[in-house]
Amino acid sequence: MYKIIRAFILFLVFSVTAFAQDANDNLTRIKNGEDVNLLYRNEQSFGIYVHSAGGIGVAYRRGKHVTGTRKKMFEIEMQNFRSPKEVKNLSSYTSNGYVYGKLNSVLVFRIGVGYQNIIYKKVEKKNIEVRFIAFTGITAALVKPIYLIVTDTSNYQGSTTVQRYNPAVDNQSNIYGKAPFSDGLDKMSLKPAAYLKMGFSFDYADRYDAIKAWEGGIIMDAYPQALELMAFSPSRNLLFSIYLKMIWGQKWF
Repeated sequence: MYKIIRAFILFLVFSVTAFAQDANDNLTRIKNGEDVNLLYRNEQSFGIYVHSAGGIGVAYRRGKHVTGTRKKMFEIEMQNFRSPKEVKNLSSYTSNGYVYGKLNSVLVFRIGVGYQNIIYKKVEKKNIEVRFIAFTGITAALVKPIYLIVTDTSNYQGSTTVQRYNPAVDNQSNIYGKAPFSDGLDKMSLKPAAYLKMGFSFDYADRYDAIKAWEGGIIMDAYPQALELMAFSPSRNLLFSIYLKMIWGQKWF
């Protein structure tokens, strides 16, 4: 009986010691960003991207696993939007540049939800994980009319005034330059829309609890009320842009 009790006690001691050692090993591996065969259920990331609509954007995402290979995501973005026909001109009177024919400047905000599906899972830290992403949500375009400094060519004194750009009156012969950004702030309007985004991301992080990725895809914004960007181009209800984004973030259990 004594031998059985002693053997049982030794078994418990060795089991607890082995469990504690495994736990310590796992904690060490987690701190080192190594794979512990556990699922990081949560993540958040930040991104900076360039896009074909002539500018840059910033983004934030928050995600959570719903299956082993699929995450539900929430995102917020902000970017500018310009017409591809914009060309900066120099005034005949000064070096103050302006874009001839530009009616409005546009700043776009997006809030949406979507999914991220793993196409190729990273099995080693040196591998690249490939994912497909799809989002939809609400777009709000902050539209600010363009104001210019114009000169009265019929006036010998060459006096100038600040006024909203009028393509029926203003031309390259009487535009003195672009007015300060503050002019027109009281005339801003908000244009609601819906957006759809699809793309692929490639995560190359050397830690399993980190995110370092490049993402590329296409965004479509659909506006019920067409946006007026350029004076001599038709207004557009659908705006497309291709983007390339650099992403970094973290994961946790």
